[in-house]
Amino acid sequence: MRYVLELAFSRSPIFILKPAFSLYQPSLLISRKLSTAPSLPSKGKKKKTLVASTITHQASPKTSGTVDISNTNHSELLSSTNVTDIVALGMETQQLSPALPLEAPGPVNESLESLHPSKSAPNLDSRPENIQKRGRVTVEPAAKSSTSSIVKERAMKKERKASETAETEWKILNPFFSPEIDLRSKPGFDNKRRSYIQFITTPTSDTPGTALFLHFDDKRYIIGNIHEGLQRASVQIGAKLFRTKDFFLTGKTEWKSNGGLLGMILTTADALQASASSKLEREKLRLEYRKRMVEEGQWRKTKVDAKPDIKSVEEDPTVRIHGGPNLNHTLATARSFIFRKGMPIKVFEHIGEQEVVDSTERDWEPTWSDGRIQVWAMPVMPLGVGEVNEGPKSESPRKRNLGEFMEGQHPSQAEILDQWSVHPVTPEGHEERRQKTREFAVSKMFSSEWSNDDLIEMPLRDVKMPAALLVRDRVTKELKRYEGPIPDGTTAVPDINVLVRQAWPGALIDYLPPTKRSSIAMSYIIRNHRIRGRFKTATAEERNVPSGPLWAALASGSSVQSSDGVTVTPDMVLEPSKEGSGVAVIDLPSCEYVHDLVHRSEWRAEKVMSGVGAVIWILGPGVIQDQTLLKFIEGQPGVQHIISSPEQCPDYLSMTSAASMAIRHSQIDPARYAVPVHSNTVPATADTPSVARETVQALSESCQPARRGLRIHLEPKFSVSVEAVVPILNTALAARETSQDVLELSRAARREISSPAIQAETLSQNLASPDAEIICLGTGSAIPSQHRNVSATLLRVPGCGSYLMDCGENTLGQLKRMYTAPQLAELLQDLKLIWISHLHADHHLGLTSVIKAWYEEVHGKDEVKRRRPTITEQMIDPAKLLEDGKRLFVVGHEHISRWLKEYSSVEDFGYDQLVPLVSFPINKRAIDISSLEWNGVNVGFNVSKDPKVKSAIRTATGLSNLVSCHVSHCYGSLAVSLTFPTGFKFSYSGDCRPSQTFTEIGKNSTVLLHEATFDDELESDAIAKKHSTTSEAIGVGVAMRARRVILTHFSQRYQKIPSLSALDPRSVNLEGAEDIDDPSAGMDEPVEESISPVKAQATIDNLLDGLGEKPSQAQAGSQPHIGAPSLPSASPIETLAQIIASNINPTPRPQLNDMKIGVAFDYMRVKVGDIMHLEKFTPALRELYKESVDEANSNRAAKAAFSDDENDVLVKEQAEEAEKRKKEKQAEKARKGQIKAAKKKQDGREKREKKKRKEEEKSKGGKGGMEGVEVLEPAVETMRAEQ
Repeated sequence: MRYVLELAFSRSPIFILKPAFSLYQPSLLISRKLSTAPSLPSKGKKKKTLVASTITHQASPKTSGTVDISNTNHSELLSSTNVTDIVALGMETQQLSPALPLEAPGPVNESLESLHPSKSAPNLDSRPENIQKRGRVTVEPAAKSSTSSIVKERAMKKERKASETAETEWKILNPFFSPEIDLRSKPGFDNKRRSYIQFITTPTSDTPGTALFLHFDDKRYIIGNIHEGLQRASVQIGAKLFRTKDFFLTGKTEWKSNGGLLGMILTTADALQASASSKLEREKLRLEYRKRMVEEGQWRKTKVDAKPDIKSVEEDPTVRIHGGPNLNHTLATARSFIFRKGMPIKVFEHIGEQEVVDSTERDWEPTWSDGRIQVWAMPVMPLGVGEVNEGPKSESPRKRNLGEFMEGQHPSQAEILDQWSVHPVTPEGHEERRQKTREFAVSKMFSSEWSNDDLIEMPLRDVKMPAALLVRDRVTKELKRYEGPIPDGTTAVPDINVLVRQAWPGALIDYLPPTKRSSIAMSYIIRNHRIRGRFKTATAEERNVPSGPLWAALASGSSVQSSDGVTVTPDMVLEPSKEGSGVAVIDLPSCEYVHDLVHRSEWRAEKVMSGVGAVIWILGPGVIQDQTLLKFIEGQPGVQHIISSPEQCPDYLSMTSAASMAIRHSQIDPARYAVPVHSNTVPATADTPSVARETVQALSESCQPARRGLRIHLEPKFSVSVEAVVPILNTALAARETSQDVLELSRAARREISSPAIQAETLSQNLASPDAEIICLGTGSAIPSQHRNVSATLLRVPGCGSYLMDCGENTLGQLKRMYTAPQLAELLQDLKLIWISHLHADHHLGLTSVIKAWYEEVHGKDEVKRRRPTITEQMIDPAKLLEDGKRLFVVGHEHISRWLKEYSSVEDFGYDQLVPLVSFPINKRAIDISSLEWNGVNVGFNVSKDPKVKSAIRTATGLSNLVSCHVSHCYGSLAVSLTFPTGFKFSYSGDCRPSQTFTEIGKNSTVLLHEATFDDELESDAIAKKHSTTSEAIGVGVAMRARRVILTHFSQRYQKIPSLSALDPRSVNLEGAEDIDDPSAGMDEPVEESISPVKAQATIDNLLDGLGEKPSQAQAGSQPHIGAPSLPSASPIETLAQIIASNINPTPRPQLNDMKIGVAFDYMRVKVGDIMHLEKFTPALRELYKESVDEANSNRAAKAAFSDDENDVLVKEQAEEAEKRKKEKQAEKARKGQIKAAKKKQDGREKREKKKRKEEEKSKGGKGGMEGVEVLEPAVETMRAEQ
């Protein structure tokens, strides 16, 4: 092997022996030699110069000949690391660089010029040429630098250590790099990674479960119940959950625990897509900027990619969901209305555990782990109940993950269609095939390559209808819709080929195979990885170990050895390692689960429980009173117990922003708004046994109730902190912050309404069912926000029943905030029908929980389950079943009925007692007819020929007619008009563009509830997303001749109020109405709706410009309008102009039309006869929202509202905690000051000793500046020959 001399430049000349060729790296020796020569000028580098110190290969000392390295001991090889010591600006740092291959094809013997002392390089200072070029070399102190004192101190310290370790060589023994070693093990890094668990929700009326947020700086996890309302609650406290991709569901697989999962997945998918698009856009801008700089000559011309590097901006989009059995089935039921691309879902269903070996003999490896945490899944069974879901048996004693599926293992379409094969299959194989079907459906829902442009050519006779049929024009070659006979089985079709759009993945599986209900409740033990002790730099320096690669090797678990035989092991320089901190999250739905939980072997496994400092108990009603559980808690005094249960947590207002606004609305208009139902105190425990109460009191030091925002710090130090606890909203103080100007305006409005003239006008409205009440439960669109929940409106008609128009997520929670428990029970018993307008998730994800609440109230929680009628019974005598007074009608698209039916195999939520009706388009020749099909039996109001069926459905629903029509929004979108025996007519648009057909079926409606998603200024957005603007919605009401119009479903960009600033009658017409001629249009496309980014909220002026104060007819001196509404022959535009003018201008209202317009807010309850009064409160609302826009006032109000007597305990705890942290910081600062002073004193003493030694050496006569530097120089002739 040849060694080539290289000259590097630094503060001192150092000559390097660099191997010219090497296939081996036998062992690593790091040689450092002290140089005190002055700096040489650098070659072109003015600021930074990198100098590599001598790296030599260990070889036997020879005076001549060659060095044979083929017999090197490979056990000491450093397989993947080449250590290079770099000196920059006089300071030394280290880096690791890739090495050459470890093995060569065969032994290699290379000649090496003998390095005799005589061949050593002479002192360069003694050469005449060097003296002439450089001048005399002397030892001088380093020049003053502009660097900080800390940098100078470090440089002096390293120079001092370098002098002590001169002529010392070190090597790394048994190099070992553990995959668990990360930045925590590097010297100088805070190896105690910061992480904490925070409570996002506790059990309340609108947050029915407990959700936890595990936070690392670079990763997030959600643990617990992903219930309805979780997204909205997290936004309320500022927890950013939308980037979370790991979910650990606790409890049973039921809607109460995971009702918010589907919505959370949609939000996560949209957030990931938006993030990827943003990164790609930034990459494009960077590339364009780079090209421009190259073209302008400012940058050196290099190869520039034509397209952005997509891989450089991509991140792993996989979402991992852990839970109990039937999790895949739950997700697959939503395939009709959920579709996203590029977000693979990996589901882990923890079926159960086989106790094959004794707990002491198990290895207790975690069920799942990543680079941050380790997780042990604990499926808990109720007492006396066996495992219901019997999946394929596992040969391993560890948990069986039946739902874990890998890429490339999905079943083919043929296998899916063959699920009902006649070939004999074992029960295990049959269940496995069913599970693969579910997994296939889930995979295609979130990670499909489907494209809307994919067309398949096939014979017309083979097309499965309904489907959109296209043909290509023979002349123009353009695609056009096929207009001939269709293959419906009744008529002959031509023998031609047509183009059919490839069905989107949700349509590949018509029906899911049924599953078995499971009683398993999931719990988890979650811990951080074991944390290596901190690297003790002072100890390493005392043992003369140079910093850099040697320190990194010690931190990673390798020992190092010096040339004089001194070995330093990791335990000498590392503090003792410790187990990562963790918690146990235990979810017990009922007392039946306690026995199995307390006897689980995980509690006795040290490998599992070591480091667990807290147990989070998510308990169902009454579980906290279980004596076995209390004794178990008492037996763990060293562990913190945090209990989240209805008995321990108050029913506070979790949606603070919406509740605060409702409180202020109640001050302005108490007849339409009320303070949301809540309780800021823990429920009474009078029924709790005395023994249980005493046990809880005895455990008060180690037990505490869960609170929203409570944090459990895992690292760097385990602790429970109340610093981030969110105070409970005090409604009295929140109301006290409303200004007197707003209250005075509201009092003036109430005085006007109570005046005799207005009362007379109210009585003379001649409205059908004026006492019918409209309750706005959700008035926002797409996703829940702080101020508006998603779509849901309740209609209550006295003497007829209650009817729910759409049922977005957390509708039940909104009902519980508007009604007390007795009132809600009465409402549920009166609930007759739920209408679902279309398949978008924001309109029906709250359906299951509402149906279950109705089922438990009407049929009783403990009532013996009634048998579901068979299809044969429905077909033979439907009237008998419809006359049953304990049935709930759910009307909508057929996919809604299919979704409910498929999910009913997961849990019993009352599906057997439903009457799911599929609504079909109207007959255009008879607009008052609509088909309603119940399992093949048409029970439409005016369709059935059986008079008993007609009478039964009218009696059961309380309606005289129900008519629907298709509207333009998505496949299956419907608008509806309900007619009551009293003559009251209510029309609901759902989501749609203006529809002429809808105006016909809703002709002469008493009330029109129409969506107004966008402001008129965003008409292009409304057209693109198939929504309506405010003017278009009012135009529909004009064309429909509706007496009252309420606008709802506002874009979430209007966080508090919609914008009605541009009600231009000239822009309102139905010429652009989009009606649906072909009901099958769009059936092969996914039902999805993009979510627009939320922009700045509208101002109060934009809200109320169209709703100014309007004098009444009585005030204007006009006579009350009596009789049915009759519009003149004027066009809808002219009529709308008159209505808007009457609503805005202070002129008497014409008698030709008395249509009133109202704007919906969450928690609003308005009677039909009182809609006309809403306009009176416009000035007060304007003043209220002007104040709310002032952020400073809003912040002060919020702060004051949270400073009440009920929160004194919390304030005191937070103050004590802050004071404790302050004292700890002061103590830490004092300790560091003492260490710094002692270190400074030691450095001064060493400096004086060093100076004294130098003076003594100088007095004795040194040999010059290059003393101590040994430079080896091979013969120049040999070097040239090698070249």
